[in-house]
Amino acid sequence: MKKNLFVFLILLTFLTSCNGQKTIGKSVNEFGKHLWYVFQDSKNNYWFGSNGEGVYRFDGKNIINFTKKDGLANDSIRQIQEDKLGNIYFSTLGGINKFDGQKIIILESIKSNKWKLEENDMWFHILGKRGEHGPYRYDGKTLFNLEFPKHFLHDEITKKGINPFFSPYEVYSIYRDRKGAMWFGTSVFGTCRFDGKSIKWLYEQDLTIAPNNGGTFGIRSIFEDNKGEFWFCNTWHKYIFDFEKTTNSDRLQYQKKEGIGNKQTFGGDEYIYYSYILEDNDGNIWLTTWDKGVYKYDGKTIINFAVKEDNKEVNLVSMYKDKKGNLWLGTPENGAFKFNGNTFEKYKP
Repeated sequence: MKKNLFVFLILLTFLTSCNGQKTIGKSVNEFGKHLWYVFQDSKNNYWFGSNGEGVYRFDGKNIINFTKKDGLANDSIRQIQEDKLGNIYFSTLGGINKFDGQKIIILESIKSNKWKLEENDMWFHILGKRGEHGPYRYDGKTLFNLEFPKHFLHDEITKKGINPFFSPYEVYSIYRDRKGAMWFGTSVFGTCRFDGKSIKWLYEQDLTIAPNNGGTFGIRSIFEDNKGEFWFCNTWHKYIFDFEKTTNSDRLQYQKKEGIGNKQTFGGDEYIYYSYILEDNDGNIWLTTWDKGVYKYDGKTIINFAVKEDNKEVNLVSMYKDKKGNLWLGTPENGAFKFNGNTFEKYKP
């Protein structure tokens, strides 16, 4: 009896020392429906960020759901990223979280107007949080809540009475270009580029204000293709920048180039707005819309892929390409979808 008790105590001590603390997260049998974002980490775990249900991790066998009970600042997820050390970060409506594999902590931010650009910086935004005026930069030690300098059209646009639900400087998207500069798309004031020295703006009304009383669409997507041409939000134009001229200007210097598609291509619309854009492993461009499915552009032809569940059109939030080149879609209320080579189908592990 004493021997058995001794063995039990040793085993208990071993388990306690290995865990260091109690295991967090709840094992579940399925995902929730509101899966906005998909992410694959360096260990090949898939993460699904939800709008209101926390985040799900799937390792190929088990689904673990992490919520505010486990340390998340909020259960509505807006970004998922990983640093070079394997830490996972969640941007939530309540703040930025860091997960080291054992515990989830909230990164306390400090307001700052000191903009810097370093290779290992991580950049965050909190889409949908009221009162936001710029992105967050994390240097591995401190989380800086940055504020944009005043836009060159601030007063003029404000006088027009544009009243977005969020701050006009709300960050809708973040993108790092081929030169390593950071781009930030905003709700009303267009997009800006930070090259480590200065912030320069671009504003085009059609990129921000959707036609036919469509409201303030904002800069939801930014992409530089392999030709060095930039895509922003809609298919009407592509942009070619002159960064040398930009150096001596108070704003970005560029030329607009004809975009892609026409009314016949887009079912009566002269051009479409897309919320996500990416390039697949074969060089094709994919555009994700809210209610018109996904468009694939191979440089010549545009093909539309409808996304449906039970023969009903599915609204879309985001698109993601994993390590193997698989394409994923996040949706507001229909879970996640994965491209099978022919169509996007509901993902069920």
